[in-house]
Parts: sequence; structure tokens; C-alpha cells
Amino acid sequence: MGTDETNRSFAAMDNTRAQDTIPQLSQEKILKIMNMVKNKELSIEGALDLAQKETHAEKEAMNMAFPMDSQDLLTGSQFNFSVYKYKRYRWQKRILQIDFNTETIFNIEKGIIKKQFPFSQVKSYEDSEGRRFSIAFHGRADYELEAMSLEDKTKLLSFIQISNLVNKVTQNNSYRRPADSCSGRPAKGDVIHEGLLDLQQDSFVSIKWVKYLVQLSEGELSLFCIGNNGENKNADPVAKTINLSDGNVSVIKENGYDTFSVQTKEHNYLFRIPFTVQNNQAEDISKLQNEWVSLIDRYCMLWKKRSEPQDGFGEGTSEAVYEKLIISPNKRAEGAYCLAVGSEAPPQLTPLTEQTTPGSSFPLSRVQAVVPPPPSFPPPSRLSPAWKRTKAFHWDVVPQDKIQKSIWASCSQHKKKIDESRIYDQFHIQDMAVFSGNEPSANRHIMLNQKIAHTFNIFLKSFHIKPNQLKEKLYILHEDGGGLTDEQITALRRYLPTPKDLEMYQSFKGSPSELHVVDQFMLEMCKIPHLGQRLDLLLTIRELPVCIGDLEPLINQKIRACKELQDSQKFVAVLEYILAIGNYLNEKAGREMAKGFQLSSLTKLSLLRGKERKITLLHALVEQIFLHEPDLAKFSQELTEFEAVPGASIKGLRAEVDVLKKELENVIQYRKFIKSKTIKATTQESQFYKELKDLIQKYEGHLSQLSKRCDEMKKLYTDTLVKFGESPDQDSQELFGWISAFIREFRKVSADIMS
Repeated sequence: MGTDETNRSFAAMDNTRAQDTIPQLSQEKILKIMNMVKNKELSIEGALDLAQKETHAEKEAMNMAFPMDSQDLLTGSQFNFSVYKYKRYRWQKRILQIDFNTETIFNIEKGIIKKQFPFSQVKSYEDSEGRRFSIAFHGRADYELEAMSLEDKTKLLSFIQISNLVNKVTQNNSYRRPADSCSGRPAKGDVIHEGLLDLQQDSFVSIKWVKYLVQLSEGELSLFCIGNNGENKNADPVAKTINLSDGNVSVIKENGYDTFSVQTKEHNYLFRIPFTVQNNQAEDISKLQNEWVSLIDRYCMLWKKRSEPQDGFGEGTSEAVYEKLIISPNKRAEGAYCLAVGSEAPPQLTPLTEQTTPGSSFPLSRVQAVVPPPPSFPPPSRLSPAWKRTKAFHWDVVPQDKIQKSIWASCSQHKKKIDESRIYDQFHIQDMAVFSGNEPSANRHIMLNQKIAHTFNIFLKSFHIKPNQLKEKLYILHEDGGGLTDEQITALRRYLPTPKDLEMYQSFKGSPSELHVVDQFMLEMCKIPHLGQRLDLLLTIRELPVCIGDLEPLINQKIRACKELQDSQKFVAVLEYILAIGNYLNEKAGREMAKGFQLSSLTKLSLLRGKERKITLLHALVEQIFLHEPDLAKFSQELTEFEAVPGASIKGLRAEVDVLKKELENVIQYRKFIKSKTIKATTQESQFYKELKDLIQKYEGHLSQLSKRCDEMKKLYTDTLVKFGESPDQDSQELFGWISAFIREFRKVSADIMS
């Protein structure tokens, strides 16, 4: 009966797919899913959910094999995301552009293309807690990033995953070495092994096992969430991916015969072999455990060997140094790390105590503890009282074995008398995080994760706002009106409560005054609905006029530069001289003559040396111009916009404007959302909505004008590329750089000849 019902369900799905032009599942895959239902591994609902996800994956693969036709590069195959990039202990705002037209990822800052990475250079990516994620590159340092929203992060990771697929399609058979093709090894994208596994996900009050279809290929482990008996119908259709190709993944058998963990830099994924009709004996489950561990370990080791630095590869040593610093999984204390998927997993976490329940063969999770351990602050007995503490002098101490033969052997701190009260007045400190009326909370127990609590506590020492004042500050748009500073908003975004934090603090029933100041603030932040969006709104409203003001002169400069190139007759005449000289040389060298040359050739004029080493082709050009048309030597007067080295590119500026439009649209949508949720607005809230509406209308007008100028810039640049016979995807930052460098070198050679 169940099989008939499944057949009818799949038939209905096939009809729907035919209407939507979605590729149908193969008979082999349908049969595989039906056998899972027959063996009671899946319910009918779970089978339908799995089939939809498999269909989604096939459609995605088809789209990658036959990319969409794109008439407009930006809307068709370029996707811009505003992100924060972590660099040198600071978060810097950037634009990450994923360009499927050129198969490149661009890092853009204020219109300037800082870095560009071909899809083939992307080694792997890793999801982290909240909005954070990281991208690893071949031969470059990893990018630690934070998206502007969870939705943006999901899209970004999906696009990066698709870029990997594009790279596979592009490389196709070239990925395999001849030896590989003969060895019978699967290609990187082929599924080597698959099956249903339970993945542990824990929260503050409970743990649960969620069913996944896990597929192992040579480069990655793909996880398709299908829930328990189809209950997780809202799960993301895009698979969660554990990349094996970064060479830092390992697999470990846990205590017990049915569990194993896969460890990456950021996470620990704990899997369990599920009981089924076919696998209901310990021996069967243990056999499956060994099979999974053996296969995953094989490909982890394969990629670890491949990722080792080789001569000429250019890989940095940061990863090697990092691996020496982290604790080897085999040397850890006994007990398993049962961590939540997506949570931070610092290596110094305390392992579990192995307690078991009757009839259970795996350890209880650490989440049964009431709260995590507090931060490891110095022992209280070594601290001076808060009212007598001073700043520390972090000097370099002479080693004990060097004291005896040095001047310090005869020195004593009692030899010199000092005015201690004066020194204290000059260097004393006080704990700014302790508010009036509260007793010092430095040694109180802290509920928050110890790593986050430590840095959050440091921030709070300079944050002169009480927890109960935070919400009202969010209704003040500008700093000069008493609102938060930009730095405070940016810092608070770093410490947004996670879903686990929300669950933990909402379960707290005591008085806030009993808590450490870190927990007091976190508790207040958990009470503020949509806190992340509110902070983003304040930051966007403040950044928009600054960004528009920064972009407007840059766009106008590019417009003037394009007009100068199109109008300059003298520059064209100089190019004609170069063409004539080049064709003469090539004809005498027995090569074909050309009708034109690309502007990149301007950089090569000073590289071709004559019989005398001091004379280059650029010298010859200047001499010919002085000899025949000396007035052309002043051609740079028609190209004044190229005096300075060009910074921003037209591609980057268009990306900046595109992101500003999205950010303003997010502000508009959020205003509508919070206003609809407000039943009876207070005076402060009403004033906030009115000011926000006025600012939105103001910025819409400014952005509309900027967008028109951006379109004009794009059209002029396109016409310029056509005029000089350049490729339509030629970047302006590079093109204008060639012209600017040519002008400087031409002037220098002209001055040498004149002197």
C-alpha cells in the first residue's frame, strides 16, 4: 500500500516537473528512494522531500552546463554583495562581486578592484556562526567575511558553490591527470558513497539528531537535510557542503560503534549511523561506521597531500604554522566534542564527561550543564581591588639564568624611593563597566560563551551606556542627536545574540542585577526584536550620504576621462605614429603588418631596446614626433584626467551603486515592516518614523541622479572601447592605467631628449 502511494506521489511530481520544465529524476534514483521507503528508512513525506531536493540539484547542474544567455552583464551574470572583511584586527567594508561572465570573484573597495580571484583559485569555503563565513584560496590568505544579512550569506555561499560547479564544467576532463584516468579513480564531482546519516544539532536545553542524505565525492561531503520523517520541509534546498579540498579536514571514530565526527577548522560535525530495518544489529552498524570513516579518511589524506606547499606554487606558510599550533585530535583528552552545527568550535573547549544512560551507548552532551564555564580571567587573589588598580607596564623581562652575570644581580627595587601616590594618580584605572549602584561584577559567573564574553567585556568598558538605555538609543538616527556612534553600532553588530543565546537568556528567570554586566547587556539585546536589522538600518542611513558623496566625483571623473579619449585628435595621431613604426619594424623582421593594436601595447614601447641599450622604441617615437609634428608632443594636454594614476574602475563603481540601491531598498522594506508591527507608537517612535521617511525620500532622489550618471558613464566607456577596438569586458582601471603610464613615460623621454 505504501509503495502504491509513493508511486502515485512521484507520478504527480513528474507531471508538475514537466509543466515547470524541471528535469525529471532518473529511474535509478526514484527506485533508490522507493527502496528507502520500503525499508522504513524514510516516510513518504520524507521521500517526496528528498526527491524535490535531488531534482533541485539536477536542475542546478543543468543550469551550470547550459548557462543562461545574458544581454546585460551586471543583471545577468554579475552579483554584488556588501560584506565586512576581517583584516589586521579590524572589519573593513568591501564589495564582493561574483562574475560568472569572466568566472572571477572581485574584492572591491570604493570602486577600486583590490583583488581578483579566478574560480579555479577558490580552494574551499566554510560556513560559520551567524553572518560569518570564510573563503580559502590557492596561494592566497583566507578571507574571513561577514555578510550584511543571513539572506545575503545564503546567496553568497550558494553562488560560491555554483562557481565551483562552473569551474568543474570548464575544466571537465582536464582535471584528471593521465595517471588518474587509468587508475579508475572517480572525478571530483562523482558520488563515491552515499547514505542516510543522523547529524547532531544541539541547543542550550536539548540535543536532537537530524536526518541527512550524505554524499561523498572526491572533493567534498554534501549534506541534504531531509528532517525526521519529512518534518523539516522548510529546509534549505541547497546542500550543506563540507569541503575536503582545503587539506584541513579529518575524521575520527567516536566512543561507541555508531558515531563518528568530521572536523574542520571551524566546526565539528558529529554523525550517527541510524537504525533501520536492514541495519538493526550492532555488527551491521559498526561495519557501516568503519566504511564511512575509511572512505572519508582516504580522501582527506589525498587532499592533505595535494595541499602541501610545493616548489613554485606560491602557497604561504600560514596554514602550516596553524596546523602546528592546533591540538592534534588524537592527542585530545578522552571524550567527544558534541558541538552544534554552525557554532564556534575553538580547540580549547573542555571535552565531555563520558556519562551514559541505560540502553545508550554514546555520551551525554555538554549542553546538560546549566551554563558554559566562565571566562578564564586571572585568579581574584592576584588582583588588586578595583579602586586601587593601575595600568600594567608590559616590559620584556630578563631571563632568570641571565640575572647573575648582569647589572640586575646587584639591583633591588628598594634602592630607589618613589612617590607611589604620584605614580598611582598618573596611571590608575577604574572599571568603567560597573555602574553606580551595582557591586563590582568582575568575578561574577558569566553565562555567555567565554571567548565572546571576554572581547565583549573589553568593548563594554568604553561603552558608557546602561543596558536599559540601549533600546531608546536605537530610535535616534544621528550621533549628534544623542544616538550611538558609528563605531559603537559596528561593534554591537559583532556581538548579536545567536539563536542559542536567545534560548539561553529567555530561559533566565532571575533579576538582571544579579548578572555580570556582560550578561546584563546580552539579556537586554535579546529582548530587542530585530536588533540586527535595526543596527544595520542606522549604519546604512549614516553611510548612504557619505558613500554617495564619495562616488559622485569618481563617476564624474570617469565620464570626463571617456569624453577626453573620444575627443582627443592628437592622441589618435600619436597612436598612428606607433602603428607606422611598429609595422615598419615587423615588415623588416618578416612578420605580418597590422591594421591596429590594443592599448596594452603602450606599456611595451619602453621594453624594446635598440642597438644602443639606452634607446628604446619610446625614444624613437618621441624623436619621430619632434621631427615631423612637434605639436603632437603636447597631446597630454587633451588628456588632463589621466595626469594621476586612475584608482576606481567603472566596473567597481557600478557595483558600488548597485549595492547602494539594494541597501536603500532594504531600509525602505524594514521601515514598512517595523511600522506594521507597531500597534501604538510612542512620541519617540513616531518622530523616528517621520525622520526616516524624510531621509529615505532625500536619498532616493540623490541615488536616482547618481544612477543616471552611472548609466551615462557606462555608455561612454562602451563607446570608447569600440572606438579603440578593445574587448567589451576590458576593465577601465587597467586601460586607463596604461594610458596614464604612457603619458608619464612620454613626458620623461621628451624631457631627456630636449635636454
